Amino acid sequence: KMVLAIQHGVLPQTLNVDEPTPHVDWSAGAVALLTEAREWPETGRPRRAAVSSFGISGTNAHTIIEQAPVAVDETEAPAPAAAPRTGVPTTWVLSAKSPEGLRDQAARLRAHLAERPGLDAADVAFTLATRRTAFEERAALVAGDRDGLLSGLDALAEGRGAAGLVVDTVGDGKVAFLFT
Repeated sequence: KMVLAIQHGVLPQTLNVDEPTPHVDWSAGAVALLTEAREWPETGRPRRAAVSSFGISGTNAHTIIEQAPVAVDETEAPAPAAAPRTGVPTTWVLSAKSPEGLRDQAARLRAHLAERPGLDAADVAFTLATRRTAFEERAALVAGDRDGLLSGLDALAEGRGAAGLVVDTVGDGKVAFLFT
């Protein structure tokens, strides 16, 4: 319901409520029930809506929905490719099931990058962080340029330390922190 409301720019009428609860001081703020649908004005920012669901068993769900970006007209010429960034620290994360696997992963990534010198470090970092499975053995490599990242991969593949390289094993996962 709220996705469609955001898309069409209409705030829907409050349903299944004849009158506001008397347990809330409605005059103390700017919140009110919508007795009829009304236009959702453009403000120059994306529209956002919060949705909460409270279950009888105690299960609660809350989400915030944001308006999608305006679709780009496909008849427009594509934007030129951005030049690779240099001097900007980039973090690459790798993981494997074993220390040997982590070293092998670094060696394979190093060989892959040697064959493709035009890859942008930020694109590689994004893919490693969001498209790869996170296993127990992990490494994070931070460098400000491609050569620094490649030399860090060499060090990781050889099992030695390097500036900007952190290698560790994830714990047993029995501790969790919840910030509600």
